[in-house]
Amino acid sequence: MSAEDLENYETDMELQLYREYRDVVGLFSYVVETERRFYLANNVDLQARSADGEVYFDLTLQDAWVWDVYRSARFVKNVRVITFKDVNVEELTKSDDITLAKDGTLGN
Repeated sequence: MSAEDLENYETDMELQLYREYRDVVGLFSYVVETERRFYLANNVDLQARSADGEVYFDLTLQDAWVWDVYRSARFVKNVRVITFKDVNVEELTKSDDITLAKDGTLGN
């Protein structure tokens, strides 16, 4: 296998992962980013904790999907992440939650 073949394979895998993400994102309520992973989840519990003067985050996700090209099973029932790094949690807007006002502006 040449370097070009390997690069083409990796590009194909990323494209397949993006397509899967696009197909499943509507099933989830939250997007969660950590320093190591990107998740979609329906239940998120994020707790800031302290030990020995250090603050860390204890993140628990339920009913989740993991953005990881090397995982064969990306749907997971429960995920727990302990990290000293930033955690970003965003609530997804459902497409039926957005309406277009008569004047063309977005409204809820």
